[in-house]
Amino acid sequence: MARQTLCVLALLLAAPAVADDDLLAQGRQVFLEQAQPSCSLCHTLREAGASGAVGPDLDQLRPDAARVESAVRNGLGVMPPFAESLSDEQIRAVAAYVSSVAGQ
Repeated sequence: MARQTLCVLALLLAAPAVADDDLLAQGRQVFLEQAQPSCSLCHTLREAGASGAVGPDLDQLRPDAARVESAVRNGLGVMPPFAESLSDEQIRAVAAYVSSVAGQ
């Protein structure tokens, strides 16, 4: 019985990591391919192999997800807003991705 409980507990604890991995993979795809223009054209983000020089270096800035989501949704400075071209799900995914990998 104790072994079954441990197995169930392990599965429950592992489930969010799988969802997080899927979310981060989706966010990476938005960063590199789905956003038009691509985030990688303007921003440096080592994990994505991006070395843009127009926008801030995200590895140095290390923004949290809320900051990324706001910038993507509403635009910031010369960065255009993406609220009309990306879904809420895509915006949340790219925000989670950037905030998770920036500075690594």
